[in-house]
Amino acid sequence: MTPDLSPDRIDRLRDAFLAARYDADGVVDLLGAEAHAALGRGEPVPALRASTDAGALGTLVRLFLLGTAEPTAAVADALRPLPLDEAHAAGLLRTDGDAVRAGLDVRPHGAGDESWWVVSDLDSELRGDGRPVDPDHVLGVGHASLSLVRATSRRPVGSLLDLGTGCGVQALHASTHAERITATDVSERALALAEATFRLNRVEVELVRGEWFEPVRGRRFDQVVCNPPFVVGPARTDFTYRDSGLAGDDASALVVRQLPSFLNEGGTGQLLASWLHRGGEDWEDRVSRWLPPGGVDAWFVQRDIADPELYVGTWLRDAGYDARSPEGQRKAAEWLDWFEANDVEGVGFGFVTLRRTDAARGEVVCEDLRHAFDDPLGPESDGWLRRVDWLRAHGSTEALLASRLVTAPTTVLEQVSSPSDEGWENVVHRLHRTDGPGWQHEVDDLGVRLLAGCRGAMPVGDLVELLALGCGEDVTELTAAAVPMLRELIRHGMVIPAEWISE
Repeated sequence: MTPDLSPDRIDRLRDAFLAARYDADGVVDLLGAEAHAALGRGEPVPALRASTDAGALGTLVRLFLLGTAEPTAAVADALRPLPLDEAHAAGLLRTDGDAVRAGLDVRPHGAGDESWWVVSDLDSELRGDGRPVDPDHVLGVGHASLSLVRATSRRPVGSLLDLGTGCGVQALHASTHAERITATDVSERALALAEATFRLNRVEVELVRGEWFEPVRGRRFDQVVCNPPFVVGPARTDFTYRDSGLAGDDASALVVRQLPSFLNEGGTGQLLASWLHRGGEDWEDRVSRWLPPGGVDAWFVQRDIADPELYVGTWLRDAGYDARSPEGQRKAAEWLDWFEANDVEGVGFGFVTLRRTDAARGEVVCEDLRHAFDDPLGPESDGWLRRVDWLRAHGSTEALLASRLVTAPTTVLEQVSSPSDEGWENVVHRLHRTDGPGWQHEVDDLGVRLLAGCRGAMPVGDLVELLALGCGEDVTELTAAAVPMLRELIRHGMVIPAEWISE
């Protein structure tokens, strides 16, 4: 049943939250950093202790964040001016004997200087009834949605499409850099909760219902973000938020294939995606085949690979299934049977950045970045596309050799030595980028010397000639080795054009 979250009810709920300081800063101030961090780890007791005898704010924290049953009078006071009967009618509350519990998940969500509220369905743990979530369950702010937030470019744009908005968290973040936002979803319930989220936060969003890109057919946007139902496996729709009804990784393939046609020239798209690792098939070849023909720059970043058993167990728990129950065992067996029948050895997960370009041939790069790093990929995707543009403009060897390059300040050199008859002998020269995804590249001794000279003082071609002369090397052979090395280092931001230093 779709909740009746009328504008008037949402406005009064907002007034109650503002009066109680039920926002990102207010919750942290009440709980303290340690209890707040414990709550994020799924440990509620410190937060329960900190919120005791804390008035209306404490009641709201326990009600919506801890899932406890609260006295009716205390909740009525905390939600004033929204009457209890109105809150029940809106689906915000449910009766539990003489007390009340939350009927929906409504929690503060902070980012930088922004503080929002996000309305979603309660997960199986907070609901406390031991049942799996409902088929039309609307997911809240989870790990996947936050990872997409961090992987999304925040450069200012005129128009943005949030495809499959769910509870609306991507559109909320988009409001910080997009002038106009359109959000779609196939689920009527998701759109109702997203509309409540936007009303609660005074964010203007155009909401349209429909499958995939159908609601915006014929339109184009400066940016598209998408957290699709990317779970791979048999073709089914047990849960709208994760199952597409398409088999395998066809949902991710569909979005990658169609998204560029909904972009303005130079527009970008960012999405989460999953892909199959099948016996005898390279994952890079697989995802590259999803791209439409023509001018599309694409950056596929693989952040994890899960074996089938781990993958199935994780998603069953996410939906609230007990893996030991008959139903849990049946679903796990069906899923694993499908993986075995389709020769699936693992499931890759990561981010895709796409850009519509007028270039005759787009740049397509697939990279495995499963190592740990903290920097968000959103700014890095902007940098990657900028570097692609520069490399495209300097596509010939002559153009590259005529440019002036600088070894980036964030690039450091690690040298590994082994003992020899004459002391220590360098056996490995490894470049590290200390920010972004933390790329590493091994170079030889001549590469180290060349990069030491990349200070923007003279063209690269002159540096190569001087190095060849000083080391007794053939300049043609040295150039042939240096050019592809420099292109790769530029692509990864470890060497940059000299003119960028002053920006």
